[in-house]
Amino acid sequence: MHAFLKCFLGAAMVSAGFLAPGLAKERPNVLLIAIDDLNDWVGCLGGHPQAKTPHLDRLAERGVLFSNAHCQAAVCNPSRASLMTSLYPETSGIYFLSPSLNMVPELKDVLTMPERFAKEGYEVAAAGKLFHSVEAKQYFPEWAGSFGGFGPMPKKKISQPHGHPLWDWGAFPEKDEMMPDSKIAGWAEKKLAALPENKPFFLAVGFYRPHVPMFVPKRWFDMHPLEEIRLPEVKAEDLDDLSAYAIDLTRKKHVAPEQSWIEESGEWAHAVQSYLASVRFVDDCVGRVIDALDESGARDNTIVVLFSDHGFHLGEKQRWAKRSLWEDGTRVPVVIVAPGMQAGGVSPKPVGLIDLYPTLLDLAGLESDPVHEGHSLRPLLKDPDAEWPHLARTSFGPENVALRSENFRYIRYADGSEEFYDHRKDPNEWNNLARNPEMREAMDRHARQLPREFAPVLGKGSTGHEAFAAAAELLRDRAEPSESQ
Repeated sequence: MHAFLKCFLGAAMVSAGFLAPGLAKERPNVLLIAIDDLNDWVGCLGGHPQAKTPHLDRLAERGVLFSNAHCQAAVCNPSRASLMTSLYPETSGIYFLSPSLNMVPELKDVLTMPERFAKEGYEVAAAGKLFHSVEAKQYFPEWAGSFGGFGPMPKKKISQPHGHPLWDWGAFPEKDEMMPDSKIAGWAEKKLAALPENKPFFLAVGFYRPHVPMFVPKRWFDMHPLEEIRLPEVKAEDLDDLSAYAIDLTRKKHVAPEQSWIEESGEWAHAVQSYLASVRFVDDCVGRVIDALDESGARDNTIVVLFSDHGFHLGEKQRWAKRSLWEDGTRVPVVIVAPGMQAGGVSPKPVGLIDLYPTLLDLAGLESDPVHEGHSLRPLLKDPDAEWPHLARTSFGPENVALRSENFRYIRYADGSEEFYDHRKDPNEWNNLARNPEMREAMDRHARQLPREFAPVLGKGSTGHEAFAAAAELLRDRAEPSESQ
């Protein structure tokens, strides 16, 4: 066990005296809904004027919408590992797509969210993408499977002829019933129609869209006519006030298409259309699950948590996909509906996915876990504008960290360069204020919440590992004097 993690977990992992299991009438149920790669292109978040999400919007009206929620890593695996353990990547060492949580011996005694609720007597079941891979079957007593995951796939790529097999978009297949997400929604409908009578349930539903390939049947594309598509706002000189390292970290060794190819191929509007169509499709799947909950009779005693694992760029900052420390990469939709809490509230406070596990324990009346690094959101569920001293923190490898407050984003990179954005005036993060001496005091206030230690990087070989290493190598090359000097 590396020293940092051993020191952190030592005393906290001593027997934590968890509460004994209770009956369903004494404990609220939990319905956890995960969406893959959904940014703020949600109706109630206003991230894109043409985003249509009526079911997410109506769910938000029933609870609290966290409009300033962020992932702890803008990569699927570390984001989900952090959420399921309430540990930061800087603590676990899981920064990139590998290793899976179940491959880290140092974390074997850490109870994941589903394991804890099973220990407390809940009937725990899941389907789809909750953890990054099929490791879900290790943590959920009942895991129904992926139902085809990112499929189905056409015999030949539709829109991007080169590159990674998942990087494609377009109208495919013919029917909703062929989509894994539709099958997952169907599984959830059946589970909610046959709930246990003598114990509370913890039901987790993980959808795959709008993650690439952005394939959904044509009827969802018809809701977003191509000729009417509005492209994201971008600024040609957006990168001019960034360090070379910041640019390298988000460009080198990535598998997403380059913005130059997207523009030259004429595919930008089509890709945006595909994302919007995929969002509308998965919103419909969410609606089916919510309707099934309402019809089950368990609505009034069920906590509903909806979230996405990270954001997604569609040309902003002249890039695509995730793996960034900017708003488009870190911001996620989070909605929590809980019995006795506010309905229709919107909280602007900076929160993280790392806070969801402690929140669910708190709302379920279960003892907190001393290992957890997140904080219960109960105060904000009662009063969305309550005092909240915490910042939302995201990392992309050791020493690359973003901190989000209510009005600002502060980033410090491994090369020491900084970025600072005022979201009251600059929601697109086009104007880096880090060199403005008047911002130094505010930047230092944010910097005080930077982590002081970083666990070493675990795993190897993923896109994130390669991007992180490539940026570090270029940084070293720039630091070394050339032979001519």
